[in-house]
Amino acid sequence: MDSAVLLDLLGNENRRRILRLLSHKPCYVTEISEYLGVSPKAVIDHLRKLEEAGLIESRTDDKRRKYFHISRSLRLEVNVSPHGFGAKSAYPASANLDMNGRCSLLSLELDLEPECDDMAELAAEFGRLRSLDRELSLAQRWVHGRLEETLSRIDERLGTEADSQFYAEVLAAVVETDGSADAVAAEVSAPGDAVRDALDRLADVGVLTRKENGFAVR
Repeated sequence: MDSAVLLDLLGNENRRRILRLLSHKPCYVTEISEYLGVSPKAVIDHLRKLEEAGLIESRTDDKRRKYFHISRSLRLEVNVSPHGFGAKSAYPASANLDMNGRCSLLSLELDLEPECDDMAELAAEFGRLRSLDRELSLAQRWVHGRLEETLSRIDERLGTEADSQFYAEVLAAVVETDGSADAVAAEVSAPGDAVRDALDRLADVGVLTRKENGFAVR
């Protein structure tokens, strides 16, 4: 997708809020209208523009109610500096992409002296940093793709109505803490009741096991 078109599209706050809502669950027009506090007619206009841009899709349930959902992941990068302006959009790299040998500079220790004014060294450093920037962009796309794949698998286990991002954060917090509800809530900075509900649901579907003082990943 053309980055300029995407920037124009996302320049509208209500369209950003719609995408934020749809990132949690599919919604129909009335739900979105109530969430935004704007008329259904205005919501339909925003949805039409997002759908034409390929950011969202719709499906109709058995009651002929149309639900909208985000069609696929997309990454937008914007660079603003005294030396230039640029924006680029890209889809996440495939999780099957072999990164071996693709990012040879990511572990490079860049040790150019800040006060160095030798033009040859500065030119060489510029070249290395430009290559590193390209590698970082590829690595970010690869990580994004792997994140999306992981969240999709969590969705499959929990159902389409689950907030997979939140559940993934809860799972990671269980691994990184002692697994108690209080420790997990502190780690994810979320209300205790919401975290306890998430922990119970993850245990009910067999992802977590209950222990005396908390939870552990199976």
